[in-house]
Amino acid sequence: MKFAIALVALAAGALAAEPTIYFKDEFADSSWEDRWVHSTAKGAEAGKFKLTAGKFYGDAEKDKGIQTSTDARFYHASASFDEFSNEGKSLVLQFSVKHEQSIDCGGGYIKLFPSNLDQKKFNGDSEYYVMFGPDICGPATKKVHVIFNYKGKNLLVKKDIRCKDDEFTHLYTLILNPDNTYEVLIDNERADGGKLEDDWDFLPAKQINDPEAKKPEDWDDRKKIDDPEDTKPEDYEKPEHIPDPDAEKPEDWDDEVDGEWEPPMIDNPEYKGEWKPRQIDNPAYKGEWVHPQIDNPDYSPDDNLYLYKDVGAVGFDLWQVKSGTIFDNILVTDDAEYAKTFGAEHLEATKEGEKKMKEEQDEKERKEREAEEAKKKAEEEAKEAEEEPEAEEGDEETDDAEADDPAPEEEDDEDSAPAAKDEL
Repeated sequence: MKFAIALVALAAGALAAEPTIYFKDEFADSSWEDRWVHSTAKGAEAGKFKLTAGKFYGDAEKDKGIQTSTDARFYHASASFDEFSNEGKSLVLQFSVKHEQSIDCGGGYIKLFPSNLDQKKFNGDSEYYVMFGPDICGPATKKVHVIFNYKGKNLLVKKDIRCKDDEFTHLYTLILNPDNTYEVLIDNERADGGKLEDDWDFLPAKQINDPEAKKPEDWDDRKKIDDPEDTKPEDYEKPEHIPDPDAEKPEDWDDEVDGEWEPPMIDNPEYKGEWKPRQIDNPAYKGEWVHPQIDNPDYSPDDNLYLYKDVGAVGFDLWQVKSGTIFDNILVTDDAEYAKTFGAEHLEATKEGEKKMKEEQDEKERKEREAEEAKKKAEEEAKEAEEEPEAEEGDEETDDAEADDPAPEEEDDEDSAPAAKDEL
């Protein structure tokens, strides 16, 4: 009988261990378009996702995902599934992102929506439950967004969780637990985590300053005070600026026309600045006054901060200046371990292969660039070599012309002699 009970318990445990997969998409083929709906809300400003493994990858088929295809466009696409509640269970949202275009400004995050999402009209104002993933814009913004909707308000995480900003595939995982804790993983490694109540403003503060308490009038919280024994030296007062002693009145200065001449002012080398007495420890110092706290009457604990009762869609709501981001391996489940295993199966093979392919492409491009530069240099040198003989030939022709020209004849001394005699 005990043996039978044990078997039943084991069977029940095995069943309980099975993960619930609410949604999973690996974008294996073009059938993804049957599951995903592009919103028409942005009209001509809307971009389209396309299926591709990108420019470098581990496996040309397995690494296919959906990629933003046009620069400076909004991207709104969503997929629905049977609605569920995560009551009493973990909620795990996971997906991979590859910014192979070296993104300079654009989002790479995903959203979870309630089941009533209007997919055709879906836009940035549509209500969502969770927004999660990387956001990059210039050197200042490189963070992981984790935003929760609570009672109609979107709450931003108060921590700065750094995202990856290279060109390779990275796996982002958000785990929301029924004990109101959370964890963020990047590439299956913990990036951050903690209590929901601590890291978001879900609830008012548990304690507030006592409105009846006031700092006593005689409370001295000055650490340092002026030394009453210190006095200003008699010769301390010097003007900050003085007339330039080396300046001279211009010779052409006319007092009646130009006014009375005054020398220009210069900084006084003897000026010491404003005098202040030296500081000493305040013997009456009582320390910084701390306002007494009382329980906040507006605070009420909520054990269900983690809870969303009708999750029914997942989607992307993005603006990208420079397109080319690839999204893949989207998973919504209740099992963090399953998500970790699923992610690892795809991540390791993909990262190793795409890195190798990228290095080979970079090396090929480097060699082509060097070859092009060498070709250009050779052409320039050949052109210079052609121009040099032409210049030399021109110089030789000039020399020959000068040699052919007869030298001016000198006057015969005998011819000039009679003229000289006549003059005499």
